[in-house]
Formats: sequence, structure tokens, C-alpha cells
Amino acid sequence: MIAERLTKLRLDSGLSQKDVAAALHISRGAYSSYETGRRTPPLDTLVQLAQYFHTTTDYLLGSTDMAAQPPRLDEQGMELIRLYQ
Repeated sequence: MIAERLTKLRLDSGLSQKDVAAALHISRGAYSSYETGRRTPPLDTLVQLAQYFHTTTDYLLGSTDMAAQPPRLDEQGMELIRLYQ
């Protein structure tokens, strides 16, 4: 699941494996092995990948199909929720 989702996110972003690897300070070979499924990224790299692609680790791991992170509420939004409750 991780391999397919990383590949899709990278291609949708118009990036090369070299681009992603450089941004994460890992070798292109290491990143390539994540996309091919030969290796699973360690937890810290998984978190970095989620942040880099503006998604969640749950999406990368296949726990959800929602690729985008939900927007954070500002103070006004939080006040509306408190009033609603």
C-alpha cells in the first residue's frame, strides 16, 4: 500500500524520485526501494514523507483513503463548535 501511494503522490506532484530523496536527505536508491516495496520506510521517514506530501501517515499506510489532511480550525471555528455543543 505504501509503495503505490508514494508513487501516486510523487507523480501527481510532478516530481522525480531524485527530487523526493533530496528533500528528505536520503539516497535515491533508498527512496526507490520504498516505491517498489522492497523496503518499508522507518517511522521517522514515514512521518517526513507524510509531511512532505501534505498528507497523513494513515493515508500512506492505507488506514484511510483521504489523501489530504483535514483543515485546522482557527479560533473562530473552535468558538462555533463550542457554541454548537
